Amino acid sequence: MLKFVDFKVTFQEVPDEISLCINLSGCPHKCEGCHSSYLQEDIGTVLTTQLLDKMIESNSGITCVCFLGGDNDIPSLCTLAEHIKNNHRLKVAWYTGLNWIPSSIDRPTYITFDFVKSGPYIKSLGPLTSNTTNQRFYAKEGLVFHDITYKFWTNNNEN
Repeated sequence: MLKFVDFKVTFQEVPDEISLCINLSGCPHKCEGCHSSYLQEDIGTVLTTQLLDKMIESNSGITCVCFLGGDNDIPSLCTLAEHIKNNHRLKVAWYTGLNWIPSSIDRPTYITFDFVKSGPYIKSLGPLTSNTTNQRFYAKEGLVFHDITYKFWTNNNEN
């Protein structure tokens, strides 16, 4: 069961998208220096498809729904992602602290995601916006994911 704490529309979490970003609680990673450590707790409201539909419908103009977390219940996350794709025809992003896409996501579900940010936060390497980060941001093109992490680097103007 996934619980959400809050949500907001942003222009930063997914390059070139207007994203409804949903903060999910229950993060199992407990990264040192996490900027959202409150999301490690089991707090918030159960995220149902009905609540998700209301969030989407009340935020016209979005092009993507971005889940921040969900590592504690990947099957439920995939079900919500499929619901968005099938019912709202929006792109779907997932920010995970995992270093890889788990094998528990079968191929058809895996390709439901248009974007995946992977990797735990390692304080000494910096966040996604640092060109020394261990975290990676992937965008799907066809059935293949390409690393576009460089789009977050403020000091990288060549790309």
